[in-house]
Amino acid sequence: MGSTEEDYNFVFKVVLIGESGVGKTNLLSRFTRNEFNHDSRTTIGVEFSTRTILVGDAAVKAQIWDTAGLERYRAITSAYYRGAVGALVVFDITKHQTYDVVDRWLKELYDHAEASIVVMLVGNKTDLAQAREVPMEEAKMFADNNGLLFVETSALDSTNVEEAFETILKEIFYKVQKQKQRSSQSNTVSLASESPASTAPAQAERRPCCVAL
Repeated sequence: MGSTEEDYNFVFKVVLIGESGVGKTNLLSRFTRNEFNHDSRTTIGVEFSTRTILVGDAAVKAQIWDTAGLERYRAITSAYYRGAVGALVVFDITKHQTYDVVDRWLKELYDHAEASIVVMLVGNKTDLAQAREVPMEEAKMFADNNGLLFVETSALDSTNVEEAFETILKEIFYKVQKQKQRSSQSNTVSLASESPASTAPAQAERRPCCVAL
């Protein structure tokens, strides 16, 4: 990637949410650094990484935030929903309990984020299919009924990790483009009506034209 990390047209903030241990940190590291850590520790507070991808002719910089799943860190993460234009709600397909609380995570998300946020439900750890507790059809039906994108992934063997992030980033991009056409205003476009002081808002870059990676 190198210097191309600095060449982008849009910055989109995406948050990873879900119970502790479902693999959020490894999904982040697999997508941004193509790494997997078998001994990854519980995330404390919030961490984030970036990666720039090409969507059509536009370079989109994804700023992906990994939020702590443990209850005791919940209070310090709620502010980080501000400015997010995308969210991946992650559960572990081998632990039904992590799927049972998806509703609660969605409520928290919608309580703190803009209503226009693009949300994807992610069933992680498909490499452990023999221990599956959550049927794919059940999760997909839930996603369809709630207007969510859906995918199953494995951060361990990389299955669908690229596809998950690229799909949500493309959906955000097309949403921004539609809003830009409607507003017919100049360079600054945001899905969320953020104040300048908000944390890492999604925004259109000030560059007038697209920069290839």
